Amino acid sequence: MSFIVATAHALPRHFSSQESLSQEIREAWLQEGLDVAVLERIQKNVKVQGRHHALPLQEYHALRDFGESNSAWIEVALELGEEVILKLLEKAQVAPAEVSLLMSTTVTGIAVPSIEARLMNRISFRKDIKRVPLFGLGCLAGTAGVARVHDYLKGHPREVAILLSIELCSLTIQRKDISIANIVSTSLFGDGAAAVLMVGAEHPLAKQQNAPQVLDSVSVFFPDSEEVMGWAVQETGLKIVLGPGVPQYAKEHLPPQIQQFLQQHELSLSQIAHWIVHPGGPKVINALEEGLDLPANTLDLCRESLKKMGNLSSSSVLIILEEVLAMNPQVAEYGVMLSMGPAFSAEAILLQW
Repeated sequence: MSFIVATAHALPRHFSSQESLSQEIREAWLQEGLDVAVLERIQKNVKVQGRHHALPLQEYHALRDFGESNSAWIEVALELGEEVILKLLEKAQVAPAEVSLLMSTTVTGIAVPSIEARLMNRISFRKDIKRVPLFGLGCLAGTAGVARVHDYLKGHPREVAILLSIELCSLTIQRKDISIANIVSTSLFGDGAAAVLMVGAEHPLAKQQNAPQVLDSVSVFFPDSEEVMGWAVQETGLKIVLGPGVPQYAKEHLPPQIQQFLQQHELSLSQIAHWIVHPGGPKVINALEEGLDLPANTLDLCRESLKKMGNLSSSSVLIILEEVLAMNPQVAEYGVMLSMGPAFSAEAILLQW
């Protein structure tokens, strides 16, 4: 068993409306033959009002290649990572030296030494802390990261662990690519960071009032689906791979897996009081709500998060988790945390307050 003690998030100080972002990228894409009507239709359909971004808008035009974009990613990721971890530790009233495991996840930048190693020089963690960097899980990694920390804490029940997610999607924008996939990606994704502090069942904070317990998790992999979602690594950086089949997986293929997972705990969908779902996009949210046969508006927290800040990849579901925790769910209520990502795959966690 493990318990979620605290969550926190941090967003870049730069924020622009969807209209401003659209105008900024439109000028570059017009030179590549952009169909403006397509851009406007997609930006309307994603239902995002604005997003935070790592750099001032004018600075993106000066990034000449993947190396420069990635250098900017490391700089901003360190700033956000330090901010969100210090905020998390203060919220939980835990000292850095008490943390035994620091796990980080991202899919938008590369750093060796990894980002949590670099943070060791900024935050007074103990020198023997165990570090686990995750890369490549994409939007899935918020839920998957919590699940893997839970797995660790089952074997280390007296310890404290942190999951850190940093996603700076704006630094992956392909400024010469006017494919539908890249237009959707550029219209949908935003920047941000989130972190979760968890403890094992024998740690004193496990007895903290209203700390949800992670009961179990499940990983779901759909064969022969590599082309549904992911990156194509090119000279210009990380180019989005985004097929049209994601809503179909959400509606038809994933729900039976979630039902089976709940049945293993003698639970039904109707017994889940809180759905903490990654906001993949309006079509994906609607498809999942329909596929799980949930009452209308069940996933409105997910929709609202998408509207306010866009899809922050792995960070989004952790920010939604923070919102749910702030609602102070009733004792014994159940929740499901759920994300989908590249391969195509999904991860779900069963929580109980």
